[in-house]
Amino acid sequence: MAEIAGFVGMSHSPFATLLPPLGDSGPGGLFLHDAARVQRAVEELAPDAIMVIGPDHFHANFYDVMPPFVVGVENAVGFGDYGSTKGPLPVASSLAWTTYSGLVDADFDVSLSYALTVDHGIVQSYEMITGGTALPMVPLVVNTAAPPLPSLGRCVALGRALGAALRSSEFPGRILIAASGGLSHWLPSNDPRDPAVVGERRESLIHGRADAQAFAAAREPRVRAMGGNPLARVNAEWDTWFLNQLIADDAPAVAALGHEGLEKHAGSGGHEVRCWLIGQVAAGLPLVWTSYEPVPEWITGMGIGTTFPVG
Repeated sequence: MAEIAGFVGMSHSPFATLLPPLGDSGPGGLFLHDAARVQRAVEELAPDAIMVIGPDHFHANFYDVMPPFVVGVENAVGFGDYGSTKGPLPVASSLAWTTYSGLVDADFDVSLSYALTVDHGIVQSYEMITGGTALPMVPLVVNTAAPPLPSLGRCVALGRALGAALRSSEFPGRILIAASGGLSHWLPSNDPRDPAVVGERRESLIHGRADAQAFAAAREPRVRAMGGNPLARVNAEWDTWFLNQLIADDAPAVAALGHEGLEKHAGSGGHEVRCWLIGQVAAGLPLVWTSYEPVPEWITGMGIGTTFPVG
């Protein structure tokens, strides 16, 4: 049976690559410094595969059809947005199929993809944690943009089922679980029902699959323009509370917030903590080391959490 080597939760941000800090003292410097510490610790753990749980930002999934969960089982391709790796990524296919089958057996209707495109929501943390894109991975994409948003309780249950599926796998090695998701941050609405989402922007959210590259090329300059905004909102107090719940191995306390409570405290971008809940519960271990930097210039509270000591 396979062994779970540990868990890493890590924020992602376009500005980690678009606006890298000049040093540890600059905005984002602490986060990147500690991310490098995690990478070194992962090298010592020497996992044989990594399960990466993260969102998509309308580079692969659109509202022509939007699944709440997708597992990539054969081929994965990096979209290449915001400086993340573009092109084929190695998939641990046998482990992916075991994961998919285990989740289905646990009564989760999970979509599967033989050719999954993943954006920086998966790829950036995968690269930062492993130091590249060589370690075989299994991508699990969780919708965190707008309905169908899986409930927080459902994410906790999925984490339990995922952990059981990984542990029962015949995969011959050690599996690291990684969750990629921002902590608190407030973003413009991506809900097609929102009266403010109109015209070309609404069309691209629904029909962007027809030309995802063109959609991304039009959007990326707008995202770049958001960098360095000192008025960008984060909720450092809530971020610290959230990390402390995972230190206490109390994901149900987070789930008890519900959709509205989470968005009230952590913003629309805070829905990405679903990925952290799934991953930490799957590992079945509390966080033992965390790092946090509230960086409004990056439009997110940047956090790291691990279930293994980081020296």
